[in-house]
Amino acid sequence: MRFMRASRSEQTLPDLNEIDAARKRLRGRIVATPILPLTTDRLTDALPDGASVYMKMELFQQAGSFKSRGVLLGIDAMTPEQRAAGVIASSGGNHALAVAWAANAAGIDALIIMPEAADPQTVERVAAMGATIQRTPGSATNLALLDEMTAQTGRTKLHPFEAPHMLLGAATCGYEIVCAHPDLDAMIVPVGGGGLLAGISRAVKLFSPACQVIGVEPDGAAGMTRSVEVGSPQTLSEVNTVAVSLAASRAEPLTFSAVKAHVDRMITLPDSALIEAMRRMNRDLSLMVEPACAASFAALTGPLRDELAGKRVGIIACGSNIGRVGYSRIIEAADAAT
Repeated sequence: MRFMRASRSEQTLPDLNEIDAARKRLRGRIVATPILPLTTDRLTDALPDGASVYMKMELFQQAGSFKSRGVLLGIDAMTPEQRAAGVIASSGGNHALAVAWAANAAGIDALIIMPEAADPQTVERVAAMGATIQRTPGSATNLALLDEMTAQTGRTKLHPFEAPHMLLGAATCGYEIVCAHPDLDAMIVPVGGGGLLAGISRAVKLFSPACQVIGVEPDGAAGMTRSVEVGSPQTLSEVNTVAVSLAASRAEPLTFSAVKAHVDRMITLPDSALIEAMRRMNRDLSLMVEPACAASFAALTGPLRDELAGKRVGIIACGSNIGRVGYSRIIEAADAAT
């Protein structure tokens, strides 16, 4: 779907100077992840004809995803009293790992709410970094429980996407992409709660306004798409997707405002398309990735393939937080269903 530019003030969103300053504060603490040109002959039949495609490899980031950028910025802003009280977060994977990693490095106690559908190896890694874990039913990130337990515990909430530091962290990733490739025609970004899309789209549009920014959601967790259709942040009554890292149950005002201001299109994909992209990335790029990480690639090689022929396109491998057991379970379940 397409939508119009927002008219609301953008004063709460970072400018390029603030994004660059954040990037410099993170220097030496995060990985300067590479941007991989997808030039292998093995992908010729899958990629848009004549397109130049560049994949930002955030799966090689600290704790395995882009989330580490924003979490570090959030912890940097905490007072000594807040650090003493600890932090709390809710996540099915990437954010949980980023919070556990950053809190452990800072000597801060972390309590993390994780859904039962979270990858078993991810849960083990979060626990190994010293975080206390509370499990909840289903696959969705439980934001209502996060709010409730924040009030009960007095801990500082590290929201998985609805926070200025998370948007700013994601914007540093987008800034790195457009600095390396300022002539992109399109940037395709996976969407859960919308923090990555909000931050990347902000940086891309400030640096290169003509670049088209496209968000990609699972059909079963299309909260941002629904919010754009309605014109305000919406809460989904049900979330059902194999992409646990994209399984946010609601959109929030800050990320929604950035998406509405800077994103040109939202598209949704069935889980089957995400799983097929996982297979292709494993077979042809030797990458074992989670469904969320495959979303940009799935959109590029699926519904966007024809229209992006001959274009310069950026995509993002946002995280790889899935173990061999979890990966095999997803692939085997898909095989059994066919």
